[in-house]
Amino acid sequence: MSEYAARDSDGVSVGIVEKKFFTFAAQPEDLLVLESGARLGPVTVAYETYGELAPERDNAVLVLHALSGDSHVAGYYGKGDTKPGWWENMVGPGKGLDTDRYFVICTSILGSCGGTTGPCAPNPATGKPYGLDFPVVTVGDMVAVQHRLLQSLGITRLLGVIGGSLGGMQALEWSLRYPDQVAGVIALATTMRHSALAIAFNEIARQAIMADPNWRHGHYYDGPKPDTGLAVARMIGHVTYLSDEALRRKFGRRLQEKKDFSFQFDIDFQVESYLRHQGHKFVERFDANSFLYVTKAADYFDLERRGGVSSAVEAFAAAQASYLVVSFTSDWLYPTYQSRELVRALKKNGLDVSFCEIKADCGHDAFLIPNQRLSRLIANFLERVQRENRQPGQTP
Repeated sequence: MSEYAARDSDGVSVGIVEKKFFTFAAQPEDLLVLESGARLGPVTVAYETYGELAPERDNAVLVLHALSGDSHVAGYYGKGDTKPGWWENMVGPGKGLDTDRYFVICTSILGSCGGTTGPCAPNPATGKPYGLDFPVVTVGDMVAVQHRLLQSLGITRLLGVIGGSLGGMQALEWSLRYPDQVAGVIALATTMRHSALAIAFNEIARQAIMADPNWRHGHYYDGPKPDTGLAVARMIGHVTYLSDEALRRKFGRRLQEKKDFSFQFDIDFQVESYLRHQGHKFVERFDANSFLYVTKAADYFDLERRGGVSSAVEAFAAAQASYLVVSFTSDWLYPTYQSRELVRALKKNGLDVSFCEIKADCGHDAFLIPNQRLSRLIANFLERVQRENRQPGQTP
């Protein structure tokens, strides 16, 4: 057993993985038509796969990432790689998303900077990064791109789609845009639409980026980047992912390596140092323009306005999937009442829906932290969906 296959309390790592790429819409007649009406192409999708696709092609599970994630959900890129994928505790042999059983796929979303086409990708018309010439995209556009990838892989129906936060929005969109192609939906720490509070935090973060003199209206790729603005944006967002209890427990009002206040505008408190570290670390791996595009897509998402419907109940009228909805007690960004609204809309359509509120004091990011109860919920739900969708005579 290699160092990357060592067993831990959550199972075994998938080991060494490879980022793959799929490109489509390379011809004028095949351009991707976005919800805004803009046309985009060519479009490249970065993705990773784990496990084996069954001969019947009926064991595929699509994992959908949140704002700062990418296609690297599990495993390592090489023997020298010490940082596994962002959901290593959930994806792998014997884990909640058991890769001995399921063919797991994860893509980087449209508009982000994880290898899928976005504002930092080359604009074919100029050869330079798009910048703000990249069209504004929606959650629906992200899902349409993922659908094209699955078509190329010969997958016509997903056993499950799963995501937290923005990933949960994509999972819900999948079940409405392609209702006959999704058997099960797992929506974690998510919402049917952003509250005014969530939109407000996103706008403050975007303004922090755009106020950086290095932003240059999005065309900064040939010079200094708006690192200060992006770091502040990340600090703002990071606070919304935590909770009062988590910050109190970890930092309280403890000072940073000093016994008294500096009486200057240096770092005094440990929590200040932590947030600055998070901001500086983020700019090393994320693109400022992508932050603008992805947060705007999340703000635009609203199932009560989707396709001209007048209510959330009406939005799910054509849905066919089974649903597992999970919220967390300390999540104040997408609080439990929003998950309950989703559950009510599903139940009023007579859909199969399970709901669980998990007690956790770490805030919105709780879905990313190892949790045996969450792992069991996901494993049991997928097992049931697989059993109920198995064709007669098919081997269990």
